[in-house]
Amino acid sequence: MKVLSVASEAVPLIKTGGLADVVGALPAALAGHGADMTTLLPGYPSVLKALGRVRAVHSWTSLLGVPARLLSGKLDGYPLLVLDAPALYARDGAPYADAAGQDWGDNWQRFSALGRAAADIAGGAMTVRGKPVRFDIVHAHDWQAAMAPAYLRFAPFGGDAGRVPSIVTIHNMAFQGWFGPEVFPRLGLPGEAWSIDGVEYHGGLGMLKAGLACADAVTTVSPTYAREIRSAAFGMGLEGLIVARGRAVSGILNGIDAATWNPAKDGALAARYDARKLDRRTANKRALEAEFGLDADDGPLFIVVTRLTWQKGMDVLLEALDHLVGLGGRLALLGSGDSAIERALHEAASRHPGRIGVRIGYDEALSHRMQGGGDAILVPSRFEPCGLTQLYGLAYGCVPVVARTGGLADTVIDANPAALAAGVATGVQFDGVHYDAFSAALTRTVDLYGRADQWRAVQKNAMKCDFSWKASGQAYADLYRALTA
Repeated sequence: MKVLSVASEAVPLIKTGGLADVVGALPAALAGHGADMTTLLPGYPSVLKALGRVRAVHSWTSLLGVPARLLSGKLDGYPLLVLDAPALYARDGAPYADAAGQDWGDNWQRFSALGRAAADIAGGAMTVRGKPVRFDIVHAHDWQAAMAPAYLRFAPFGGDAGRVPSIVTIHNMAFQGWFGPEVFPRLGLPGEAWSIDGVEYHGGLGMLKAGLACADAVTTVSPTYAREIRSAAFGMGLEGLIVARGRAVSGILNGIDAATWNPAKDGALAARYDARKLDRRTANKRALEAEFGLDADDGPLFIVVTRLTWQKGMDVLLEALDHLVGLGGRLALLGSGDSAIERALHEAASRHPGRIGVRIGYDEALSHRMQGGGDAILVPSRFEPCGLTQLYGLAYGCVPVVARTGGLADTVIDANPAALAAGVATGVQFDGVHYDAFSAALTRTVDLYGRADQWRAVQKNAMKCDFSWKASGQAYADLYRALTA
């Protein structure tokens, strides 16, 4: 099968979050399952700079009103297409916002053009030696790529009646891409697309909604999140559509790159180790304490690597910091986001010198050092479609302490008495993201840490877990085959 994967980011070329990790990993995950995946990305300056040698394989004189060309290259050895449209992507700042953090006002055009290009490519617009290159299926990720199924349905390339099937994967339902009705006439879609079964949503353009309505299948990144988004609490207004799609909606758990996230081979660590040599983690812990200016002692060292937002439960973390320190714990935190949360974290670090260390920003190598040196990683998310940091924690023996939601519930086995007795516990779960539940989970974690033999057993159980892409790659390949049969 030839699969066109469409997304706004992918490692190692451009990353703002976990979406990029997943998109970057999929080609290799599918290679062993009979699926040849080509990835389509926007031509941001950083992507074009990283590409090196490329060749132009197609051009548009007007792609939603701007000239564009298609460049062919490689993404970690797998086929890559880049939509080079300087009027849309050649600008400083983040992929979705300017240097001041304000969303680009033409994001509707920038990412509708990406969807239009994907539909054209899938339909055979690109040629090699005069012959159209066609794809069997289009896999669109999140709202930025979700217009691809709408174009495939309402305006396929060349009016081709043999429409290419499509999938939309929801990485986070909270981000939907809504724009005012004035943009619709500029999308190049027929009037029939402006309907409840098309792209219209609350009187405007709903890009994620369009994909959910038009795609042949919808996936989320964990089975629990696929169930949760059928409810008002998690569906973000789209729960009715999710329910209406019925069995077309499913959850496939994300995997992690076991070669990149492997403590036995991780060059970022002060000391490499595996489940049989956990004592070597002490050197990493001492190095991490020094890096964050924390006291070196035998108490538990908690870590947090996350966006600093309400979704991630950072307000509750702030409420519980005094309790964490009172238990004898310390905290090393890496992240960025809400400015008020950032200020409050710095204030907490000032209030507890040597016990709380804060780094604002993101540093990939540092995140590896934190997983290798921290005793436990805190993930108090209010909702979490899948989550990757807890998977990294499992791989590194950095015990996850997680809210029982989404992919966190699917990947961590709570260290309750029964699970400890059975020898299967891999972390600590708690219900409800509020002070009482989270502080109780912290207390449970510190108590477990004090029982060295049980703590070591939980670490070893965690490191035995296989969250590589093997099973997930097979699940996606099976879904592709079902849609193309």
